[in-house]
Amino acid sequence: MDRQVTRHEVPSYDIVEEKIKEIDGSIIVLRIFYIFMQIVYKFHLIKNDKLCTVEIPRRLLEGLKARNSMFEDELNKILDSSIQHSDCWNKV
Repeated sequence: MDRQVTRHEVPSYDIVEEKIKEIDGSIIVLRIFYIFMQIVYKFHLIKNDKLCTVEIPRRLLEGLKARNSMFEDELNKILDSSIQHSDCWNKV
């Protein structure tokens, strides 16, 4: 089972949350898991009664600490492609 982590354990959590709010202010980060075997953080996002899962590589989150525009662009692509895609959102 993947280990659930707190926002304080996630590198650059505030930046991710800020980018999500820019896309849609009604989305809430419900919980976050760290998948050790794949070295990614799995974010469970909730909006109304639907859940979306977005996986973000740890190396990208660590790279965001320096506010590197390349990493910010990559994060934007991941979030946009997931959140904007209707197949991501499943009824809970």
